[in-house]
Amino acid sequence: MKIMRMFSVGLLALVSSYVFAAAPMLHASKTVTINASAAKVWKIARDFDALNRWHPAVATDELLKGKNNVPGAVRKLTLKGGGTIEEHLLRFNDKRRRFKYEILESVLPVSSYKSTLMVKATGKNTSKVTWSGHFKRKDLSDHPAANANDKTAVDTINSVYSAGLDNLKKMAEAQ
Repeated sequence: MKIMRMFSVGLLALVSSYVFAAAPMLHASKTVTINASAAKVWKIARDFDALNRWHPAVATDELLKGKNNVPGAVRKLTLKGGGTIEEHLLRFNDKRRRFKYEILESVLPVSSYKSTLMVKATGKNTSKVTWSGHFKRKDLSDHPAANANDKTAVDTINSVYSAGLDNLKKMAEAQ
């Protein structure tokens, strides 16, 4: 009986590690240098309930729960091309100009998604904005479809970050 129990535990550990290996944790990160002060850039990007003001893919940003910029808040993003994303604010630091959030539900091909947006001063009138995240693909099976694999998940998030940061740069430098 003891040998059978040990075999079962070993088999369970082997199967568990195989399942997790099939869907590794992925990473995406984009950084942009903006010819505007960090304070000016942060003023545009800081509000958790206002991504639609600077990200071109977001039609509306509605606060569903909690208070803006207070951890625990939940927002619902409605995308211009259709679909929604619900996100939960995990951390917000106005002084350090950064916030961290996670996706609760999404049309994006990702799961277990957590992301950070931060603005840093690099000079009197220059700043660097970094948007990065860790996630898994949404389809955790051993053989996801081509439009649901690791590359698709990473490429999708990189394009979300690029579109947002490019527009943030354009807006901050125009003001």
